[in-house]
Amino acid sequence: MLRLIDINKYYNPGTVNEMCLFRGFNLNIEDGEFVSVVGSNGSGKTSMLNIICGSIPVDQGRIEINGQDITYMAEYKRMMKIGRVYQNPALGTCPNMTILENMSLADNKGKAFDLKRGTDKKRIDYYRELLRKLGLGLEDKMNIEVGSLSGGQRQALALVMATMTPIEFLILDEHTAALDPKTAELIMVLTDNIVKEKKITTIMVTHNLRYAVEYGNRLLMMHQGEIVLDKYGEEKNKLKVDDILDIFNEISIECGN
Repeated sequence: MLRLIDINKYYNPGTVNEMCLFRGFNLNIEDGEFVSVVGSNGSGKTSMLNIICGSIPVDQGRIEINGQDITYMAEYKRMMKIGRVYQNPALGTCPNMTILENMSLADNKGKAFDLKRGTDKKRIDYYRELLRKLGLGLEDKMNIEVGSLSGGQRQALALVMATMTPIEFLILDEHTAALDPKTAELIMVLTDNIVKEKKITTIMVTHNLRYAVEYGNRLLMMHQGEIVLDKYGEEKNKLKVDDILDIFNEISIECGN
């Protein structure tokens, strides 16, 4: 279970440019939930992910994972519990290393390392099987540098790498936004399959309202650092894209846009 408790976050505090991002923000995410998060630019979606992952500190409040307070835990230590896939396919992989070397790095995340060879040959068949499930032919390209792959291939690889070791949460930060529509559809199907197969608690920030409606069992809408819509289970399943658009429009009118 993930808990954000009374989170406060200000940018440029004490200056004329002071901006309040979160004030008394609270969120509970239960084990096994697949949460889609939508909202306009600047609503706090990605900042929330960065707070969870430790990329930005909070000014006040507490962050807990399964009862453990991780508020002041270093980002690299949190990543032992969290897998993250970014919007940019170039992130999350090492472009100058081969697919095999990238997968070996991901497979050994959090383990002690020394001067031995980085790739365990006994694991190669396992890596090849993981790649075969993607249906992209990457299992036959394991010695090719990742930088030569297409954006979709790299994002699929990043998704596999993020979930290779046991993790408690998967963070998807607009991970289909930089892809063409056909490839984005493929990545979403792969995402759904991996989340269901491994039963990973997942938070997906997306601007694609159809994906937010079709995938996951909970939907949040954020606006100016607050949750303005929270639908779960059957209530979420009844939502349509037009319903979310109507709420967006209501918010825009209230804000004078």
